[in-house]
Amino acid sequence: MILVLLGTQNNSFYRLLEEIDKLISENIINEEVIVQNGYTKYETQNMKLIDFVSKEELEKLLENADLIITHGGVGSIIMSIKKGKKVIAIPRLHKYSEHVNDHQKEIVELFNKKGYIIGINEVEELKSAFLKIEEFNPISYKENNEKMLKIIEEFIKKIE
Repeated sequence: MILVLLGTQNNSFYRLLEEIDKLISENIINEEVIVQNGYTKYETQNMKLIDFVSKEELEKLLENADLIITHGGVGSIIMSIKKGKKVIAIPRLHKYSEHVNDHQKEIVELFNKKGYIIGINEVEELKSAFLKIEEFNPISYKENNEKMLKIIEEFIKKIE
């Protein structure tokens, strides 16, 4: 099962769901796709959409997922890599009015550079990322607050 996480902030991410829908129609994605879509209202027969889920339900979905496709939110990324899941992350971008700035782009780039995830910048790159995921061996996340704080500090310094 593929779990798609769009977070809980009041931002939509139609582009990502449209691209996943396209990949399902092209038989690139053949697994069941469950989407925690938040504020992204989208109609499809190809995916199961759930606006919001409880923490307990989210835990179950994460446990059962073979792959997580997520927006560039730190919480969604960390929650997924803590579970040892393979993750493809795509940032919401300001140029599409999906967020107030491009901080998610920098978050995705940072986690990608560290080897935790496959990070892409545009939804059109999803197909190639999906085809690489089988061979991708992510760096294991180890609970290390000092290391994570350093990563976040590096990110903050970059955007300042």
